[in-house]
Amino acid sequence: MRTDRLNDPVIKYAGKNVVALPQNDTVTQALEFLRNHNITDEIVYIYIVDENQALVGVLPLRRLLNADHKQKLADIMIEKVVSIHNDATVLDACHKFMEHRYLALPIVDKHKKIEGVIDISLFTDEVNAFARKSEQDNIFQLIGIHLAHGRRLSMMASFKDRFPWLLFNIASGIICAFIAGRYELLISQITMLALFITIILALAESVSMQSMTITLQALSAKRIYWKHFFKTLQLEIFIALVLGLGGGISVGLIALLWKNQLTATIVILLSIFLSMTSACLLGIIIPTLIRKFHFDPKIASGPIVLAVSDVVTLIFYFNIANWLLAN
Repeated sequence: MRTDRLNDPVIKYAGKNVVALPQNDTVTQALEFLRNHNITDEIVYIYIVDENQALVGVLPLRRLLNADHKQKLADIMIEKVVSIHNDATVLDACHKFMEHRYLALPIVDKHKKIEGVIDISLFTDEVNAFARKSEQDNIFQLIGIHLAHGRRLSMMASFKDRFPWLLFNIASGIICAFIAGRYELLISQITMLALFITIILALAESVSMQSMTITLQALSAKRIYWKHFFKTLQLEIFIALVLGLGGGISVGLIALLWKNQLTATIVILLSIFLSMTSACLLGIIIPTLIRKFHFDPKIASGPIVLAVSDVVTLIFYFNIANWLLAN
Protein backbone atom coordinates (compact mmCIF):
# COMPACT_ATOMS: atom_id res chain seq x y z
CA MET A 1 0.00 0.00 0.00
CA ARG A 2 1.32 3.46 -0.85
CA THR A 3 1.72 6.32 1.57
CA ASP A 4 -0.55 8.57 -0.51
CA ARG A 5 -3.60 6.56 0.62
CA LEU A 6 -3.74 7.81 4.19
CA ASN A 7 -7.09 9.50 3.54
CA ASP A 8 -8.73 6.42 1.97
CA PRO A 9 -11.61 4.76 3.90
CA VAL A 10 -10.12 2.02 6.06
CA ILE A 11 -13.05 -0.30 5.26
CA LYS A 12 -11.70 -0.48 1.71
CA TYR A 13 -8.79 -2.60 2.96
CA ALA A 14 -10.66 -4.67 5.54
CA GLY A 15 -10.35 -8.43 5.58
CA LYS A 16 -13.67 -10.27 5.82
CA ASN A 17 -12.33 -13.49 7.30
CA VAL A 18 -13.11 -12.59 10.92
CA VAL A 19 -13.44 -15.14 13.71
CA ALA A 20 -16.30 -13.91 15.91
CA LEU A 21 -17.71 -16.26 18.56
CA PRO A 22 -20.59 -15.96 21.06
CA GLN A 23 -19.57 -14.92 24.56
CA ASN A 24 -21.41 -17.90 26.09
CA ASP A 25 -19.40 -20.46 24.12
CA THR A 26 -16.84 -22.49 26.04
CA VAL A 27 -13.17 -22.83 25.21
CA THR A 28 -13.86 -26.35 23.93
CA GLN A 29 -16.52 -25.06 21.51
CA ALA A 30 -14.17 -22.33 20.30
CA LEU A 31 -11.39 -24.82 19.61
CA GLU A 32 -13.81 -27.11 17.76
CA PHE A 33 -14.95 -24.17 15.65
CA LEU A 34 -11.36 -23.39 14.66
CA ARG A 35 -10.67 -27.05 13.80
CA ASN A 36 -13.85 -27.49 11.75
CA HIS A 37 -13.56 -24.32 9.66
CA ASN A 38 -11.02 -23.89 6.93
CA ILE A 39 -9.44 -20.61 8.05
CA THR A 40 -6.57 -19.79 5.72
CA ASP A 41 -5.61 -16.41 7.22
CA GLU A 42 -3.32 -16.18 10.23
CA ILE A 43 -5.40 -15.66 13.37
CA VAL A 44 -4.10 -13.41 16.13
CA TYR A 45 -7.31 -12.38 17.89
CA ILE A 46 -10.74 -13.94 18.29
CA TYR A 47 -13.55 -11.43 18.69
CA ILE A 48 -16.37 -12.09 21.13
CA VAL A 49 -19.94 -10.97 20.39
CA ASP A 50 -23.22 -10.95 22.32
CA GLU A 51 -26.62 -12.25 21.23
CA ASN A 52 -27.08 -9.16 19.02
CA GLN A 53 -23.75 -9.80 17.26
CA ALA A 54 -22.30 -6.67 18.90
CA LEU A 55 -18.61 -6.71 19.77
CA VAL A 56 -18.11 -7.10 23.52
CA GLY A 57 -14.58 -8.47 23.87
CA VAL A 58 -11.39 -9.69 22.28
CA LEU A 59 -9.46 -12.87 22.98
CA PRO A 60 -5.82 -13.37 21.95
CA LEU A 61 -5.32 -16.84 20.51
CA ARG A 62 -2.54 -17.58 23.03
CA ARG A 63 -4.92 -16.92 25.93
CA LEU A 64 -7.53 -19.23 24.39
CA LEU A 65 -5.04 -22.09 24.00
CA ASN A 66 -3.87 -21.76 27.61
CA ALA A 67 -7.35 -21.53 29.15
CA ASP A 68 -9.34 -24.22 30.93
CA HIS A 69 -11.53 -25.98 28.34
CA LYS A 70 -14.65 -25.62 30.51
CA GLN A 71 -14.39 -21.84 30.85
CA LYS A 72 -16.70 -19.56 28.93
CA LEU A 73 -15.19 -17.10 26.52
CA ALA A 74 -16.85 -14.26 28.45
CA ASP A 75 -14.76 -15.18 31.49
CA ILE A 76 -11.39 -15.01 29.77
CA MET A 77 -11.92 -12.31 27.15
CA ILE A 78 -10.52 -8.77 27.36
CA GLU A 79 -13.54 -6.52 27.75
CA LYS A 80 -11.85 -3.26 26.81
CA VAL A 81 -11.86 -3.60 23.03
CA VAL A 82 -10.04 -1.18 20.76
CA SER A 83 -11.90 -0.93 17.46
CA ILE A 84 -12.13 1.32 14.41
CA HIS A 85 -15.38 2.84 13.17
CA ASN A 86 -16.36 1.98 9.62
CA ASP A 87 -16.15 5.62 8.48
CA ALA A 88 -12.55 6.03 9.67
CA THR A 89 -9.62 6.64 7.32
CA VAL A 90 -6.34 4.78 6.91
CA LEU A 91 -4.69 7.61 8.86
CA ASP A 92 -7.10 7.01 11.76
CA ALA A 93 -6.15 3.33 11.69
CA CYS A 94 -2.45 4.23 11.79
CA HIS A 95 -3.12 6.37 14.86
CA LYS A 96 -4.77 3.38 16.54
CA PHE A 97 -1.99 0.97 15.63
CA MET A 98 0.71 3.35 16.86
CA GLU A 99 -1.13 4.13 20.09
CA HIS A 100 -2.21 0.63 21.12
CA ARG A 101 0.42 -1.63 19.45
CA TYR A 102 -2.09 -4.27 18.34
CA LEU A 103 -1.43 -6.54 15.36
CA ALA A 104 -5.02 -6.32 14.09
CA LEU A 105 -8.07 -4.19 14.79
CA PRO A 106 -11.78 -4.86 14.15
CA ILE A 107 -13.88 -2.45 12.11
CA VAL A 108 -17.38 -1.89 13.53
CA ASP A 109 -20.55 -0.01 12.63
CA LYS A 110 -22.55 2.26 14.95
CA HIS A 111 -24.15 -0.81 16.56
CA LYS A 112 -20.71 -2.33 17.24
CA LYS A 113 -21.28 -5.10 14.70
CA ILE A 114 -18.06 -6.29 13.09
CA GLU A 115 -17.69 -5.47 9.40
CA GLY A 116 -14.11 -6.62 8.94
CA VAL A 117 -10.65 -6.60 10.40
CA ILE A 118 -7.51 -4.65 9.54
CA ASP A 119 -4.10 -6.30 9.80
CA ILE A 120 -1.03 -4.23 10.63
CA SER A 121 0.88 -5.86 7.75
CA LEU A 122 -1.34 -4.02 5.26
CA PHE A 123 -0.12 -0.68 6.57
CA THR A 124 3.65 -1.03 6.72
CA ASP A 125 4.28 2.06 4.58
CA GLU A 126 1.55 4.11 6.23
CA VAL A 127 2.59 3.28 9.79
CA ASN A 128 6.24 4.02 9.00
CA ALA A 129 5.28 7.36 7.46
CA PHE A 130 3.10 8.15 10.45
CA ALA A 131 5.88 7.08 12.84
CA ARG A 132 8.30 9.48 11.15
CA LYS A 133 5.75 12.27 11.47
CA SER A 134 5.15 11.40 15.15
CA GLU A 135 8.90 11.46 15.77
CA GLN A 136 9.10 14.93 14.25
CA ASP A 137 6.15 16.05 16.39
CA ASN A 138 7.86 14.74 19.54
CA ILE A 139 11.09 16.60 18.76
CA PHE A 140 9.26 19.89 18.27
CA GLN A 141 7.04 19.34 21.31
CA LEU A 142 10.15 19.11 23.48
CA ILE A 143 10.67 22.81 22.85
CA GLY A 144 6.99 23.71 23.07
CA ILE A 145 5.95 23.64 19.41
CA HIS A 146 3.18 21.56 17.83
CA LEU A 147 4.50 20.67 14.38
CA ALA A 148 0.98 20.43 12.95
CA HIS A 149 0.19 23.92 14.22
CA GLY A 150 3.46 25.19 12.82
CA ARG A 151 2.21 24.37 9.32
CA ARG A 152 -0.76 26.70 9.63
CA LEU A 153 -0.81 29.85 7.59
CA SER A 154 -2.37 31.89 10.38
CA MET A 155 0.24 33.95 12.19
CA MET A 156 -2.06 34.45 15.20
CA ALA A 157 -2.65 30.70 15.55
CA SER A 158 1.10 30.06 15.62
CA PHE A 159 1.56 32.87 18.15
CA LYS A 160 -1.10 31.46 20.49
CA ASP A 161 0.42 27.99 20.29
CA ARG A 162 4.04 28.96 20.88
CA PHE A 163 4.04 32.09 23.04
CA PRO A 164 2.72 30.50 26.29
CA TRP A 165 5.77 28.23 26.41
CA LEU A 166 8.09 31.19 25.89
CA LEU A 167 6.69 32.64 29.11
CA PHE A 168 8.59 29.95 31.02
CA ASN A 169 11.83 31.13 29.42
CA ILE A 170 10.96 34.78 30.06
CA ALA A 171 10.12 34.02 33.69
CA SER A 172 13.32 32.03 34.23
CA GLY A 173 15.37 34.79 32.57
CA ILE A 174 13.88 37.43 34.87
CA ILE A 175 14.43 35.25 37.95
CA CYS A 176 18.03 34.59 36.87
CA ALA A 177 18.55 38.34 36.44
CA PHE A 178 17.26 38.97 39.97
CA ILE A 179 19.53 36.22 41.33
CA ALA A 180 22.57 37.73 39.57
CA GLY A 181 21.54 41.17 40.83
CA ARG A 182 21.61 39.99 44.44
CA TYR A 183 25.22 38.91 43.96
CA GLU A 184 26.39 42.02 42.10
CA LEU A 185 28.98 42.80 44.78
CA LEU A 186 30.29 39.25 44.64
CA ILE A 187 30.64 39.42 40.86
CA SER A 188 32.53 42.71 41.15
CA GLN A 189 34.95 41.06 43.58
CA ILE A 190 35.52 38.00 41.36
CA THR A 191 34.81 39.11 37.79
CA MET A 192 35.83 35.69 36.54
CA LEU A 193 32.49 34.33 37.79
CA ALA A 194 30.62 36.29 35.12
CA LEU A 195 32.79 34.83 32.35
CA PHE A 196 31.70 31.25 33.03
CA ILE A 197 27.96 31.72 33.61
CA THR A 198 27.15 30.86 29.99
CA ILE A 199 29.06 27.57 29.89
CA ILE A 200 27.69 26.43 33.26
CA LEU A 201 24.10 27.10 32.13
CA ALA A 202 24.74 25.38 28.79
CA LEU A 203 26.12 22.23 30.44
CA ALA A 204 23.20 22.02 32.86
CA GLU A 205 20.66 22.53 30.07
CA SER A 206 22.30 19.85 27.92
CA VAL A 207 22.22 17.26 30.70
CA SER A 208 18.63 18.13 31.65
CA MET A 209 17.47 17.68 28.04
CA GLN A 210 19.32 14.38 27.69
CA SER A 211 17.79 13.02 30.89
CA MET A 212 14.37 14.32 29.92
CA THR A 213 14.57 12.60 26.52
CA ILE A 214 15.43 9.26 28.14
CA THR A 215 12.64 9.72 30.70
CA LEU A 216 10.08 10.58 28.02
CA GLN A 217 11.10 7.51 26.06
CA ALA A 218 10.52 5.37 29.15
CA LEU A 219 7.19 7.08 29.87
CA SER A 220 5.93 6.71 26.29
CA ALA A 221 5.33 2.98 26.64
CA LYS A 222 1.71 1.87 26.75
CA ARG A 223 2.45 -0.01 29.98
CA ILE A 224 5.19 1.23 32.26
CA TYR A 225 7.16 -1.37 34.18
CA TRP A 226 8.20 0.80 37.10
CA LYS A 227 10.98 -1.51 38.29
CA HIS A 228 12.70 -1.28 34.90
CA PHE A 229 11.83 2.44 34.73
CA PHE A 230 13.57 3.27 38.02
CA LYS A 231 16.52 1.05 37.16
CA THR A 232 17.01 3.04 33.95
CA LEU A 233 16.76 6.32 35.84
CA GLN A 234 19.24 5.18 38.50
CA LEU A 235 21.73 4.49 35.74
CA GLU A 236 21.02 7.93 34.25
CA ILE A 237 21.68 9.62 37.61
CA PHE A 238 24.99 7.76 37.98
CA ILE A 239 25.98 8.83 34.46
CA ALA A 240 25.07 12.44 35.34
CA LEU A 241 27.34 12.29 38.41
CA VAL A 242 30.24 11.11 36.26
CA LEU A 243 29.48 13.71 33.57
CA GLY A 244 29.26 16.44 36.20
CA LEU A 245 32.58 15.44 37.69
CA GLY A 246 34.22 15.24 34.27
CA GLY A 247 32.72 18.54 33.11
CA GLY A 248 33.63 20.30 36.36
CA ILE A 249 37.24 19.14 36.28
CA SER A 250 37.65 20.02 32.58
CA VAL A 251 36.24 23.54 32.83
CA GLY A 252 37.90 24.09 36.21
CA LEU A 253 41.34 23.27 34.81
CA ILE A 254 40.79 25.63 31.88
CA ALA A 255 39.71 28.38 34.29
CA LEU A 256 42.74 27.79 36.52
CA LEU A 257 45.21 27.85 33.62
CA TRP A 258 43.55 30.92 32.12
CA LYS A 259 43.05 33.17 35.17
CA ASN A 260 45.04 31.39 37.90
CA GLN A 261 42.33 32.08 40.51
CA LEU A 262 41.96 29.08 42.79
CA THR A 263 38.78 30.20 44.57
CA ALA A 264 36.92 30.88 41.34
CA THR A 265 38.14 27.56 39.93
CA ILE A 266 36.75 25.64 42.92
CA VAL A 267 33.45 27.52 42.58
CA ILE A 268 33.21 26.61 38.90
CA LEU A 269 34.13 22.96 39.51
CA LEU A 270 31.62 22.45 42.34
CA SER A 271 28.89 24.42 40.55
CA ILE A 272 29.18 22.38 37.36
CA PHE A 273 29.16 19.12 39.31
CA LEU A 274 26.09 20.04 41.40
CA SER A 275 24.19 21.81 38.61
CA MET A 276 24.63 18.93 36.14
CA THR A 277 23.53 16.42 38.76
CA SER A 278 20.48 18.49 39.75
CA ALA A 279 19.66 19.15 36.07
CA CYS A 280 19.62 15.39 35.50
CA LEU A 281 17.21 14.96 38.42
CA LEU A 282 14.98 17.74 37.05
CA GLY A 283 14.95 16.06 33.65
CA ILE A 284 13.67 12.93 35.36
CA ILE A 285 11.31 14.35 38.01
CA ILE A 286 9.44 16.99 35.99
CA PRO A 287 8.22 14.73 33.12
CA THR A 288 7.32 12.01 35.64
CA LEU A 289 5.23 14.45 37.72
CA ILE A 290 3.54 15.84 34.60
CA ARG A 291 2.65 12.29 33.54
CA LYS A 292 1.44 11.55 37.08
CA PHE A 293 -1.06 14.42 36.83
CA HIS A 294 -2.32 13.05 33.48
CA PHE A 295 -0.85 15.77 31.26
CA ASP A 296 1.21 15.10 28.14
CA PRO A 297 4.86 15.29 29.29
CA LYS A 298 6.15 15.63 25.71
CA ILE A 299 4.55 19.06 25.30
CA ALA A 300 5.14 20.65 28.70
CA SER A 301 8.43 19.13 29.88
CA GLY A 302 10.96 20.90 27.63
CA PRO A 303 10.30 24.57 28.47
CA ILE A 304 9.69 23.81 32.16
CA VAL A 305 12.83 21.70 32.59
CA LEU A 306 15.03 24.29 30.89
CA ALA A 307 13.55 27.16 32.92
CA VAL A 308 13.90 25.43 36.29
CA SER A 309 17.37 24.13 35.41
CA ASP A 310 18.65 27.66 34.69
CA VAL A 311 17.33 29.01 38.00
CA VAL A 312 18.70 26.11 40.08
CA THR A 313 22.10 26.32 38.36
CA LEU A 314 22.55 30.02 39.16
CA ILE A 315 21.44 29.49 42.76
CA PHE A 316 24.13 26.82 43.15
CA TYR A 317 26.74 28.93 41.38
CA PHE A 318 26.45 32.11 43.39
CA ASN A 319 25.75 30.47 46.75
CA ILE A 320 28.83 28.26 46.46
CA ALA A 321 30.92 31.32 45.58
CA ASN A 322 29.46 33.29 48.48
CA TRP A 323 30.06 30.42 50.91
CA LEU A 324 33.69 29.95 49.85
CA LEU A 325 34.45 33.66 50.18
CA ALA A 326 32.81 33.81 53.60
CA ASN A 327 35.01 30.94 54.80
